[in-house]
Amino acid sequence: MALTESTMLPLGTPCPDFDLTDVVSSRMVQRAEFEDEPLLVCFICAHCPYVQHINKGLAQLGVDYEFEPIAILAISSNDAVNHPDDNPEGLREQAFHEGFLFPYLHDETQAVAKAFNAACTSEFYLFDSDHKLVYRGQFDSSRPGNSIPVTGEDVRNAIDALLAGAPINPEQKPGIGCNIKWKS
Repeated sequence: MALTESTMLPLGTPCPDFDLTDVVSSRMVQRAEFEDEPLLVCFICAHCPYVQHINKGLAQLGVDYEFEPIAILAISSNDAVNHPDDNPEGLREQAFHEGFLFPYLHDETQAVAKAFNAACTSEFYLFDSDHKLVYRGQFDSSRPGNSIPVTGEDVRNAIDALLAGAPINPEQKPGIGCNIKWKS
């Protein structure tokens, strides 16, 4: 496990296009489906201990915002050949076990992760209704072993401000976790 920080894509960056398969429904999901609505994109995977640490909090985030005017989705871009827990079946099992209510997309070619400049799991990207980046970074300050409760505070504060039309704090902390497992 290589501890890696997110790259902190510049605020205002447009949301990259994607067209990926949801591992639960087998439906193709495209960025264009979310036009004119805020979008939270979460880069996660099944095997990373940093993601495993926040899984329940991430599932609760999906429950808490299910009926709010925001779309949430997760993407796993890890090399599933060398990390078989992160193949579509493993991701589907994770989604069912954790109770994820949002689409969980598999980025087999890793092109979407590269377009987002994603570096680690977990990292979060929040786009406004014009699909401009307004938040990127960590879920919260909790890490395995640091005894800080998992709350999703950083992501929740950004979503709540966005939905209220309030400014989002530009002081944002990078996500920290396992590096994305790139194909050779």
